[in-house]
Amino acid sequence: MTNGHGASGGYEMSGEHSELTEPGRGPRDVDLDRVWLGVASEVWRRRPGPLERLAARLLRSPGLARALVTTPSLLPGWLIATAVVLLAGAAATWETGTPYVALLAPAVAAAGIAYAYGPGIDPAWELSRSMAVSDRMVLLVRTLAVFALNAALGLAASVASAAAAAVTFGWLVPMTAVCALALAAATVTRSAEAGVVAGLAGWAITVLSGKAIDGRFTVAVTDSALVLPYFAAAVCCGAIVLFATRIPKGTS
Repeated sequence: MTNGHGASGGYEMSGEHSELTEPGRGPRDVDLDRVWLGVASEVWRRRPGPLERLAARLLRSPGLARALVTTPSLLPGWLIATAVVLLAGAAATWETGTPYVALLAPAVAAAGIAYAYGPGIDPAWELSRSMAVSDRMVLLVRTLAVFALNAALGLAASVASAAAAAVTFGWLVPMTAVCALALAAATVTRSAEAGVVAGLAGWAITVLSGKAIDGRFTVAVTDSALVLPYFAAAVCCGAIVLFATRIPKGTS
């Protein structure tokens, strides 16, 4: 129906309401500036705690420190879940002598690293993209912090059994490779969930392949012949992350 107003049937209006039909424009009753201010206030309204103040002094950037402490996989709920998983692995190690912590730690760390990336689940994601600090710097600081904390938790849990002492550090190299894989998948797909799936799948395939070849699950963390492939995988995935987070020419 045109009802005298043209072919749009009354939906094409004049004056200020015509902006509703302009490409790339949202409805006038949604104030995007107000929404953005609401997001900013949620992230920045709280006063810095001791850890954030320490991070700000070390990093010489209050904004980078806030982005670090709001990393999803560094929040209390995530850390508690990580500790529970590793404690369960430590208990199983104590009972059986099999170094389950060494097998669990890379997978847990990979999941945490994937969620360090941020899109869709990080309250500071949009703000971090508008900071003077580059996306790569934010991602690097978050990744190193998550990796270091997970490594510390894994090392603490792995001392639960003397039988696991031989592989206490053996899983750090595969952990690096698996974390790099998870981060690469997360940055390329812009999805933390995809990063988690890639990291867990990659580690599961590695562990099960070792079991099929040698009959032991622990081959993935005890075979020194795998060190170079792990490093190569980590380097390749790191290059993918750098490429995916590059700043295109002509933008700032």
